[in-house]
Amino acid sequence: MHKFKLVVTRPVVTSSLQGQSPMAVDIFSSLDWSEPPKDMSKPLQALWWLKKGELRVGPEWEQAHAIVQAMEGVQAFDWVHALMHWIEADMGNADYWYRRAGKRRATPSVAQEWEHIAAALSGVTRH
Repeated sequence: MHKFKLVVTRPVVTSSLQGQSPMAVDIFSSLDWSEPPKDMSKPLQALWWLKKGELRVGPEWEQAHAIVQAMEGVQAFDWVHALMHWIEADMGNADYWYRRAGKRRATPSVAQEWEHIAAALSGVTRH
């Protein structure tokens, strides 16, 4: 009697998203999910929660704040933290976190800044 080895392969995805990491695409495309994708970096998860909460203070903002507070002193976390305090209109605190992150506000609005930070941290530019 012969023994056969079963080999299972995964299909190759050939879509317009080819060459982009799934994590990077998810920050812009998964907002209809109930939670951020687990393989997304923590700073991107915090940004995801902020966008899910429509860039307003509320339960999603609190979820994002818990993420960034857990890693204070790490540039990406501090940068998102700065945006969070801009959202709550606490500009003194926002400026403090921008300085800690070694960054400056790059755009005139919270929504544009979210796009800017998400693009920078994910490596994807939205068109």
